[in-house]
Amino acid sequence: MQKYFSSLLFIIKLLILSGAYYIISQRLFNEKNFNGSLWTDQLDSMGSAGLVFMLVIVFLSLVNWTLEVIKWKTLIKSLRNISFSESLEQSLGSLTASLITPNRIGEYGAKAIYYTRKQRPQIMLRNFIGNASQMTVTVVFGIFSLIFLQDYLPEDGFRYTEYFILITSILVLLSCVFYWFLLRTDHNSWLKKVKNFFRIRVQEYQKALTFSVFRYLVFSHQFYLLLIFFGVDISYSVALPTIFLMYFIASAIPGFVLFDWLVKGSVAVTLFGYLGVSEIVILCITTTMWILNFAFPAMIGSVYVIRFNPRFLTSCESKIIK
Repeated sequence: MQKYFSSLLFIIKLLILSGAYYIISQRLFNEKNFNGSLWTDQLDSMGSAGLVFMLVIVFLSLVNWTLEVIKWKTLIKSLRNISFSESLEQSLGSLTASLITPNRIGEYGAKAIYYTRKQRPQIMLRNFIGNASQMTVTVVFGIFSLIFLQDYLPEDGFRYTEYFILITSILVLLSCVFYWFLLRTDHNSWLKKVKNFFRIRVQEYQKALTFSVFRYLVFSHQFYLLLIFFGVDISYSVALPTIFLMYFIASAIPGFVLFDWLVKGSVAVTLFGYLGVSEIVILCITTTMWILNFAFPAMIGSVYVIRFNPRFLTSCESKIIK
């Protein structure tokens, strides 16, 4: 039985890695979206300043994923106090496994499998909290950017976005009211049971939200620096809200992570097109962002997928914080 299980696990790993590397290779070698000559010409023209820009841009990707790893480590600290390296393995390994699933839903199962069966519902909840906090930040920044950019957007296009803002604002408001109600009504027996079962702590959500804000600002400014790198003449006060709006709209479109670059690329081309930015530059930037923040981390995560061995689960109970 163990032999068949090992063979099945090997096949699953092979399918995950094959799909992930196929997606990455297709994206990397698509000259239409990633213009290598545009990069080399810009690097040559900027000289040493171009190299500094590249180092800063790559560094921001490292900061981005470091914040995500620390956020995951913080979210599950009340369940199990894992090390940074363990959190890194779970974060990047689950990223690789979720590449071919819609809306990264595979991430929930991929992270849960690192834990015992008893812990998995709580792990999935905390993963949801982490993703929800990132979405909350995206929505809040997006709504304010949409209001700020109304003078730069087509008049007809802004009319229907007013309804979108209204609906989104109502949903955010209801979520905040429910969250407040959940925290403040300990006398309610069933709410108290829910809280006790999942061991939700206010501090965990607050820290997740804080890390999400920092992550959002990091990769948004990474996008802005790439605009500067390619010589786009656009003010900071207009560029940042446009980037915020791009992430806001893209996050509202369901789809596969493997098409994340296509969604963000299409939205970015449309929005920055209103500001007179070249389509090829925007496509090159969105592709670079995808490579740095998805492709490379997923390639590293593939190492963790290969190394994954479910037999270690039998020793997990000793690490649980009681």
